[in-house]
Amino acid sequence: MISPPNLEIAVLVLGMIVLMFEAFATKIDKRILAFAAIIGLTIVLIATFFLTPSTPEQASGFWSFYTADSLSIFFKRFALVTTIFVLIMMIDYTPVLSSSGALTTQPVLGEFFALPILTCAGLMYIVSAIDFIMIFVSIELVTVSFYVLVSFTKKNPAALEAGVKYLILSAISTAFLVYGITWIFGVTGETNLQRVTAAFANSDIDKHAAVFGAVLVLVALGFKIAAVPFQIWVPDVYQGAPTPVTAFLSVGSKAAGFVVLLRVLRPFMMLPNMGRLIVLIALLTVVYGNLAALPQNNLKRLLGYSSIAHAGYLLIGVACFAGQEVAFYLVAYLLMTLLSFAVLIIVAQRTGEQISNFDGLAKRSPFLAFAMLMAMISLAGVPFTAGFFGKFFIFAAAVAQRQTVLVVVGIVTVACGFYYYLKVVRAMYWQPAAKVDNIPVSGLSRVAMSALIVAIIWLGIYPQPILNALKR
Repeated sequence: MISPPNLEIAVLVLGMIVLMFEAFATKIDKRILAFAAIIGLTIVLIATFFLTPSTPEQASGFWSFYTADSLSIFFKRFALVTTIFVLIMMIDYTPVLSSSGALTTQPVLGEFFALPILTCAGLMYIVSAIDFIMIFVSIELVTVSFYVLVSFTKKNPAALEAGVKYLILSAISTAFLVYGITWIFGVTGETNLQRVTAAFANSDIDKHAAVFGAVLVLVALGFKIAAVPFQIWVPDVYQGAPTPVTAFLSVGSKAAGFVVLLRVLRPFMMLPNMGRLIVLIALLTVVYGNLAALPQNNLKRLLGYSSIAHAGYLLIGVACFAGQEVAFYLVAYLLMTLLSFAVLIIVAQRTGEQISNFDGLAKRSPFLAFAMLMAMISLAGVPFTAGFFGKFFIFAAAVAQRQTVLVVVGIVTVACGFYYYLKVVRAMYWQPAAKVDNIPVSGLSRVAMSALIVAIIWLGIYPQPILNALKR
C-alpha cells in the first residue's frame, strides 16, 4: 500500500520538474508541460485508490499533524480532479495570454502550468491537516500560489487590481488566523485539534478567551470560503483574474476552506453560541449572494456572486453538522462550476464575457450551448442534475435539525437563482445572434466537457457512488 504523505511529495516533485523544464528546455512547446502535468496528476489520482484510510486518533509521532481518513482521501481526489480540469482550461486559455502581452517570452507559460500543481499539493495537505500549525502552513502554500496566478497577466490593469486586492485581504485573513491560533494555544496549550477538543471540554478553561480565538479563526476561514461579511474580494478578483484561475479559486479554495471548517467544527461547537454564529453567517451569505447576482450582466461577476450564494448553502450544511451532505454538494459544485468556466473561456475569446455575448450561441456552437445549459440548470438546482441533489441533501439535513429559518430562506433564494442562471440560457437559445460563426472546440476540451456533463446527469439520477465513497 502507498503511504499517504508520499502523494503530496509526488505532486510537489511534479511541480518542481515542470518548473525546471520551463527554465532550461527553452525550445519546446511549453503546452507539452501541461499535458505532462495532466498525465502525472492522473497517475497520482489513481494511486489514491490504493490508500488505506486511517483515523485522526491513529496519528502519532512525527505525523501527529496529519491524517489519511476517508474524508481527507476523498478531498485529495477532489483537489487532483479539479487541478486536472483547470490545466485543460489553461491550455485553451494560452492564446489569451499571448494576445494580451502577458507573455513576452513563451517559457513563462511553464510557470502558468506549474503553479496550479503546487497549489494542488497545498490543497492535499490542507485536507489532511489536524493541527492548527499544519493548517496555517498549508493554507499559505495555496494562498501564495494564488497571489501569482491571480495577477499573472501583469499587463492587464484589471488583473493587477485583482491581485492587489486579493493580496491585501488575504494577508489580513492570515493575520486573523494566526492571532486566533495564538489565543487558542494560550488557552489550551495545544494546537492539535484532538487535544484542543479535549481541552475545550474542561470546564476550568477561560471560555471567553477560547470563544474569541475561535471567532478569529472563523473570520479567516470566512475569507477563504467567501462568506458574508468577508466576501468583498470575490467579484473584482473573479473578474480580473485569468478565467482558469477564477475557476480554481471558486472550487479549490472554497473546498479547502470547508474541509478545515468541518475539522474545527467539533471543538468549536463545544463553545457557547458558536452554532448560532454559523447559522447567522449562513443566512447572510445565502441572501447576499443571490440578491447581488440578480442585476449582473458580466458572466464572471455573476458566477462570482453565485459562488457566495453556494457558500451560503454549504454553510447551512455545516450549521446542521451534515459533513457528508456538504461533501456531496462540493462535488456537484465542482462539476457545474468547472463546466461553466470551461465554456466561458472558449466563448470569451471570440466575443466577450458579457451575458449578451452568448446571444445565439445555440446556433454558433450547439455543443457549447448545451454544455452551458447543463451547467446553469445544475447550478440552479433543476431536478435530474447533481445540483438538485446537492441542495436537496442540504435542506433535508436542515429539516432534520429543525432549522426552519434556514430551510425557508434557502428555498426562497433558490428561486432567485433560477432567474439569473436562466438569463444565460435565454441568451443562448432565444436571443438572435449578431453573427453566426462556428466556434472551434479542441478535442481534449470536448472530452473534458462531455465528462462533466455526463457526471452532472449521472449524479443527478444516481448520487449513491459519492455517498458510498464518503462512508468508507
